[in-house]
Amino acid sequence: MTPQAVATPGRAPLLKRLLGRGKRPLRLTAVPRDHVQGDRARGDQILAGKLVRGAEVLDLTEINFREVGTTGPLAQEAQAFAWLRDLAGTASRERGARVAEAVAARWLVAHGNKVDTAWAPALWGERLLFWAAYAPYVLSSHDAAYRAALLNTMARGVRHLGATADRADPGLQRITAWAGLTAGSLLLQGQVSRVARAEAGLTRALATGQADDGGLLSRSPAEQALLVDRLGLLRAAYHAAKQTLPEALEGAATAALAALHGVMLGDGGLGSWQGGNPGDSLRLAALVEGCGMRARPLRQARGWGYQRLDALGTVLVMDAAPPAPTRITRLGSASTLAFELSDGAQRLVVNCGGPGLLPTGITAELAQALRTSAAHSTLTLGDKNSTAILPNGNLGRGVEDVTVDRRDDDEFNRLEAAHDGYVRGFGLVHSRGVMLANDGKEVRGADRLLPSGRRRIRDAVSFSLRFHLGPGVEAVATADGMGAILRSPGAPPWNFRCRGARLEVEESVWVDGQGRLTGTLQLAIAGEATAQGIDLGWQFRRSS
Repeated sequence: MTPQAVATPGRAPLLKRLLGRGKRPLRLTAVPRDHVQGDRARGDQILAGKLVRGAEVLDLTEINFREVGTTGPLAQEAQAFAWLRDLAGTASRERGARVAEAVAARWLVAHGNKVDTAWAPALWGERLLFWAAYAPYVLSSHDAAYRAALLNTMARGVRHLGATADRADPGLQRITAWAGLTAGSLLLQGQVSRVARAEAGLTRALATGQADDGGLLSRSPAEQALLVDRLGLLRAAYHAAKQTLPEALEGAATAALAALHGVMLGDGGLGSWQGGNPGDSLRLAALVEGCGMRARPLRQARGWGYQRLDALGTVLVMDAAPPAPTRITRLGSASTLAFELSDGAQRLVVNCGGPGLLPTGITAELAQALRTSAAHSTLTLGDKNSTAILPNGNLGRGVEDVTVDRRDDDEFNRLEAAHDGYVRGFGLVHSRGVMLANDGKEVRGADRLLPSGRRRIRDAVSFSLRFHLGPGVEAVATADGMGAILRSPGAPPWNFRCRGARLEVEESVWVDGQGRLTGTLQLAIAGEATAQGIDLGWQFRRSS
């Protein structure tokens, strides 16, 4: 498959219009090197003409970009050419170029001469990052008209972003648009005068989309991984252009990586937060290894909102912040004070997760249910979410204030947090205290409902405290109904004990890194709360 393979009667005139009459062909002044290794198995699929993501497949050999559109994760990946990394991970330059140039030529025919949805700022930003990094795959053709058309279209994309980058949604999309504009300005002949303005725009986008501690305001681990990727590609562009990345951008990139590390569990995957799932641990490892940055996991994050405790291979991550507002994300979840726990590579306590950014067979109704408090390892009161999830998927009223206190000593790492999500409806604050032993063998916890505000409930209200168990974890309840033995293939046995209410082992679900639903178990502690509140204690302890 070559660019010539997509020739049509109107193709030559089109490429001439894209080149522009009387214009000298542009060139790239430098080509960045993407150090992130692509997925070889996925690259083989692309080499065979199939772009696969989650539950969806696109045929690249006959792709019509107008029909593909820009809606959905797979269409956006195709339009942004992010799949070039996986193609390069398996194919030689010669073999890969035959595929990449043919697809790029089809894109030019569909979108090169018309500003439409494929020219959305975030798509153009990502496309510029990947076309520049994989120029040997999309610009190796002997067809001078094709090469000139692609390069001139890249230049038009740079000019387009100069006028539209701030129209992208705040957060990852706006950051991506400005990052692509910055890279294009650095690398395309004749565009260097745009660099200073692009850097200023990117700095603004980071200031409005990223917390001071490095985490995106969307609080999505999956988006955080993409942020690290975008900034890593931008760093490579600066290196190729023999320019120094501004200190503010370098600091933002390093902080982004630290925040990402902070929500990764012992198996190298992400935590299941904000409607997302663990993702592909091998892909994440390649990103962390190849992004060009190094950072320690962020442990205390007020803006990013995730608190991390770790000791000798045991990792606990708690959501200690309000959900992100709907204007920032459509996947915000009622997960405040939930936590996840891993022992080595074994996930012991999890949240149910969700499809996140993957195409999936999970229905919209179920995906919304997976965003509820009950789908997270935390306490629910009166069958209500700590933050309301409205029928249209937006978040309503609920958690506004979360207090956090951390204290460490010779025996334990201690975390105390409380939220006000149940004050308005029930006059009760939910407080959760967690202690992780310094040898990693014990987690002690207490969940309390404490009177607060003027409202007082007259009748008792049901509560449920849930600990969703990781894939492969089996639970056998003890005879007294106050504990369970947890066994898994990936870790020694753990014993669970509780006080304040009886324990039941019930069915649950978990979404894996491919967006597939898996049956699991949960430890459920249920009872009734009065206006005076409740006090529940619990403990996980490793047997060896």
